[in-house]
Amino acid sequence: MSIPKEWLKKIRVIELRTLKLVENLMSGKYHSVFKGRGIDFDEVREYVAGDDVRRIDWNVTARTGKPYVKKYVEERELTVMLLVDASASGSIGSINQSKRELAAEVAALLGFSAIANNDRVGMLLFTDHTERYMSPSKGRIHMLGIISLILTHKPKSKLTDIATALNHLNYAISRRAVIFILSDFMDSGYERALKVLARKHDVIAVPVIDPIELEIPDIGLLTFEDSETGEIFQLKTSDPKVREVFSQYSAMRVENMRQTLRSCGVDTIEVSTDKPYLDSFNKFFETRYHRINPQ
Repeated sequence: MSIPKEWLKKIRVIELRTLKLVENLMSGKYHSVFKGRGIDFDEVREYVAGDDVRRIDWNVTARTGKPYVKKYVEERELTVMLLVDASASGSIGSINQSKRELAAEVAALLGFSAIANNDRVGMLLFTDHTERYMSPSKGRIHMLGIISLILTHKPKSKLTDIATALNHLNYAISRRAVIFILSDFMDSGYERALKVLARKHDVIAVPVIDPIELEIPDIGLLTFEDSETGEIFQLKTSDPKVREVFSQYSAMRVENMRQTLRSCGVDTIEVSTDKPYLDSFNKFFETRYHRINPQ
């Protein structure tokens, strides 16, 4: 599929902008909080005096008649997975860019940071089902393919089912990974799936927000269409009570989302289409660094 010139230009702008941030700011911070952890099985060898008996491979020992132990190597490389919401609400954008465009830029920032650290990056693009899956790999071309898909893929569905995407990823990725979920989290019923995933992987939620979803301006009678369900309704935005009720409902929805993510034990980096996202990332890196490196 050929990519329109305007999208190619946007992809190139995102690449240049995020690569500059990675080079100047992100690379060291990324490495400081996402290090290869633990050990990975390598091979078996004959037992020698002093080996930890807990590492004896009893299956090999039984077959050979001699004691063998499992040999492990330090796991240095990480697998980073980008779980990206492609539902219709991502098209909302009241400032300079849509939520999907912001998600693509944040994904680029995270992906290029991982590649600079010699980590592998993969992606799952979802609506109420898996739209596209890209296995973890390395390299600039691979990352550009991910950015391109986020921006240009035409979803088969407008709806959102976060739980289905989480369950898919839980089965697809066997080894521990760092998983970033880029979504507006306008969904419910995903708590159990998120808790299960977070027990196995390092999961970070990245809520993507647009200010029009939090507070509507006074612009008279406004017709809304729910981008996912197609439902149409009208709001009299000139009425202060209507604006207040809308703001209160929106604030409650966002706070419920935050509480849900906290209860699931995942870290959060909130980004908005009307604010520089680097401040949110700096806060996240600082908080996580101090948590894993207590004084």
